[in-house]
Amino acid sequence: MLRTALRNVLAHKARLVMTVLAVCLGVAFVCGTLVFADSSAAAYRAAAAKNFADIAVTVTAKASPSGAAANRHPTVLDDALARKLAEVPGVAAVRPTADGSATLNAADGTPLRAGKAWANLAAAYVPGKEGKNAKDGRYPLVKGHAPRDSGELAVDSGTAAAGRFGIGDMITLATDGPVMKKRLVGIVTTQDSRVTAGGTLALFDKATAQKLFAAPGHYSAIDLAAEPGTDQVALSQRVTAMLPADRAEATSGAAQAAQQATYLDTLTRGYQKMPMIFAGVALFIGSFLIVNTFTMLVSRRTREIALLRAIGASRRQVVRSVLWEAVLVGLAASAAGFLCGLGIASVLPDVLSTSQDTLPRGPLVIGPLPVVAALGVGVGVTVLAAWLPSRRAAKVAPIEALRSAEQPPTAARSRIRGLAGLVLLVLGAGLLVSLMGEKDASASVENLQNAMLGCALLVVAMIVLAPSLASPVIRLSGRLTGRFGITGRLARENALRDPRRTAATASALMVSTALVAGLAVIGNSTGQALDRQAAAGLDADYVISSRTSMTSIDPAAEQRVADAPGVRTAAAVTDSTLFTGGGVRQIAGVGPGAVRDVMRLDFTSGSLEDLGPGRLAVSATVARQQGVRAGDKLNARMGRNQEFTRFTVVGVYQDNPTAGDVLGDRGEVRRNSFLPGSVQRILVRTDSGADARITEDRLRTAVGNSPLVQVKDRQALVHEAAGSLGNLLTLMYGLLAIGVVISVLGIVNTLAMSVSERTREIGVLRAVGMGRAGIRRMIRLESVTVAAFGTLLGLAGGLFGAWTVGALAAGAMPQYSLAPPWGTLLLACLVSLTIGAVAAAVPARRAAALGPLEAVAES
Repeated sequence: MLRTALRNVLAHKARLVMTVLAVCLGVAFVCGTLVFADSSAAAYRAAAAKNFADIAVTVTAKASPSGAAANRHPTVLDDALARKLAEVPGVAAVRPTADGSATLNAADGTPLRAGKAWANLAAAYVPGKEGKNAKDGRYPLVKGHAPRDSGELAVDSGTAAAGRFGIGDMITLATDGPVMKKRLVGIVTTQDSRVTAGGTLALFDKATAQKLFAAPGHYSAIDLAAEPGTDQVALSQRVTAMLPADRAEATSGAAQAAQQATYLDTLTRGYQKMPMIFAGVALFIGSFLIVNTFTMLVSRRTREIALLRAIGASRRQVVRSVLWEAVLVGLAASAAGFLCGLGIASVLPDVLSTSQDTLPRGPLVIGPLPVVAALGVGVGVTVLAAWLPSRRAAKVAPIEALRSAEQPPTAARSRIRGLAGLVLLVLGAGLLVSLMGEKDASASVENLQNAMLGCALLVVAMIVLAPSLASPVIRLSGRLTGRFGITGRLARENALRDPRRTAATASALMVSTALVAGLAVIGNSTGQALDRQAAAGLDADYVISSRTSMTSIDPAAEQRVADAPGVRTAAAVTDSTLFTGGGVRQIAGVGPGAVRDVMRLDFTSGSLEDLGPGRLAVSATVARQQGVRAGDKLNARMGRNQEFTRFTVVGVYQDNPTAGDVLGDRGEVRRNSFLPGSVQRILVRTDSGADARITEDRLRTAVGNSPLVQVKDRQALVHEAAGSLGNLLTLMYGLLAIGVVISVLGIVNTLAMSVSERTREIGVLRAVGMGRAGIRRMIRLESVTVAAFGTLLGLAGGLFGAWTVGALAAGAMPQYSLAPPWGTLLLACLVSLTIGAVAAAVPARRAAALGPLEAVAES
């Protein structure tokens, strides 16, 4: 039977190649993602190991008792400790440093790597020895000289290229305070993996770095180099023994390299999700092609299988024969997919990298997991998909060898399939509809998994019911093809000849269309909701805000903004946290007077007039969850204050994204903020008729063009809120592309086999006068009919899923409403119909090439 399986595979090479290609896509994405992940991790480890190659131990200050970092405060790390460390046995050199984070403006004023403190590195350039020409071995100079005073700065070559800096340029930068301007005097190179991964590096002279990131005369870390042959762990233990246990700690260089590599790998792990989604969809859609191909092959070989049964082959041997064919096809798909996966892994860093996020380059690392995954996925999916056709083959009786036509499925089997499909449809649709009543945001999040389960059940139900739906849907759509005369009517009848085959062929296109339609509707509806939400509750024309939660706007900037020409109102807001018995809330500290001009607040009870120390206004959601109303007491803890206080609720307002969960007295919130005295936002309302570009430039000037601060108008706020939709669109078009490729393969495969089965029929048509053009038109119309069937089912399922799932989004986003993008949906339909026409090109040409006598003589 193994020889029989091998012969059958070789006898149907062209048809099985398409099956191999379908499985190959999924295997390629799986293997490519796994190899990419291993290669990226290895590149990060290599870069981190190289960065810490000369560091045996690093001594750092422990966090203060309050939990805040020791930066900006005197620590035990000073020159006296550095001298003591130099005397520890095994220490070859001591290099103290003061490092932190600094964000730079590019030459055009755009911040580099804004909002990502881990990537905006800043450190002291500490020469290994005193003297005018002393060098810091960690940062080799390639141009200029090292910074010597507080007015000078050096950057790495990547930062210089990204910011378009040259020696002598004045660079604007900020750490977490006022804006600074320094002259670029040197360009260096570095092996720090955070920088090579796309980060920036700014180097100051030692005194300036100490002032910015530690304290005068103190350091943030002291690096130790070991003498040759010294064990890092043993040296770390000796250093730890002489440190004050409660004020400093020692970490080996190897441990630091591992931590840094793991941290960066975690930050970039999200890049692996989308290829894996593509892999799953490709395998799921491709499985329909496998099932259809093997079903048609079994159908064509009914007489052959019956003859095998007649000469003594058992049912088990027939099953093994078909499954062995699947194994051989799966092995071929695994090998091809693995090779394609290596190509995907090699280009993913270039595809996913941007000017702001650079992924590491390095040799491909091929571990055992990608190889096992290729074999497991390729062979496993193919064998599982071929299992049902193998079971059908085993049921072929020896008497079938005497029949000349395939027997249709029994009515009982069709009824069982239809009943199973209806049960799945009711379960899936019922689960989705039941979730539509949820309006609470937390309930929407909790029911997301149920919604995904409901969508999965709905898709499976559509697949199971597709053969039953084929006849009515195709007869309805066939009215259009009927306008093409006898060729159109023949195309419709050919599509109806075997509903199971038509449904299996259309399933790939149906699933991809349903995914694209659902994502398109949800994406468009969410985009419009975000547009409305960004402007809801906001009367301000501009919002000035800090880019990270750990930085703030210069408090003096509020007055400079208010004094800027064209500004009508400027209201500073301090954001912090409020800890209640029901969780953690966001509190905004505001001044009641100015905030009325910049926030659109709709109070259901109470007002903002009585807001002050010890008094809060809460949103409707918080009031409902905490069970409070105007005049009640709320027990809560604000910011860094460790004691709970009974606050008076002075008002309840409708949920407002600008105001957030709770409004408090600005002075009280600023005192208890984790960054005391800080300002996170300035809401600005301008005079009517003011020039937008000029006003924005004035506001940026008022905040000193700080790279830590962003100025956004309403349109920019909407764009920021909708930023995540870019990933959704990428996913949508990627899924559409995968569905298109596999659908084309499926339709070509099905039509090629169908033409082969109908050779004599086509010969009769040619003999009675149908020309080659008529044959080609008939095959094309049949293909378009099948594509239209899959498209209509997919469109209906996608719209229904988007309508029901959208109710969950409405719970978390009151502005959400269903808004189908009719243009995109129409384009998807046209693409699907075009797929049908294009996929029929080769089978139609082959059918038209048959001569009447040749076709009729085919046995």
